[in-house]
Amino acid sequence: MRAVKIRNWLVIALVALLCAIAVVQNIRTQPAAAPSPEAIPAMEQQSAGATFETVKAGAAAPAFSLKDEDGNAYAVGGPRSKPVILNFWASWCGPCQEEAPALNDLAAKYKDAVDVYGINVTSNDYKPNAERFVRKYGLTFPVMYDRTGDIFDLYHGAAYPTNVLIDTQGRIVEVIIGALTAEELEQKFAALAKGVKPDKAG
Repeated sequence: MRAVKIRNWLVIALVALLCAIAVVQNIRTQPAAAPSPEAIPAMEQQSAGATFETVKAGAAAPAFSLKDEDGNAYAVGGPRSKPVILNFWASWCGPCQEEAPALNDLAAKYKDAVDVYGINVTSNDYKPNAERFVRKYGLTFPVMYDRTGDIFDLYHGAAYPTNVLIDTQGRIVEVIIGALTAEELEQKFAALAKGVKPDKAG
């Protein structure tokens, strides 16, 4: 009788050991989960007018081409029919969220005179969150995803949002780091539309 009890305990112990091994193997083979928004490091937000080593006003805008989610290509570099504002942003960026509604409204208002290209720096964001950002604010201007961060680096990006104003000659008019108020944005759009240099923000 005692031998039977010992054998039963051995069987139970063996089954428990096998279950533990299976759990460990399952944990080891599970794919890594996609990073959550909280896992993405947030850049320190800066106010408009902060000083960074960015591309310079008067210089030729660095050339690039990006496609939106529908496969439409948008290029910058050299002469163009309309001036353009490059808006570099991230979904977790509070100032980007504050600026988005006015930027969207003004992009629609000045669509015949000024292009706006929204560039999500996806290398420092989480794409599903960026897509939700686009839907939440109903962005109607072209939005592209800088998955590698190469375009942001090309423009020496340092913080969000960064707005780069480019004239019809393909030259940089101004680089603005930090969110602008609706009134300040309106001034920038109006000046670009008229072909004059905008007043400095702040």
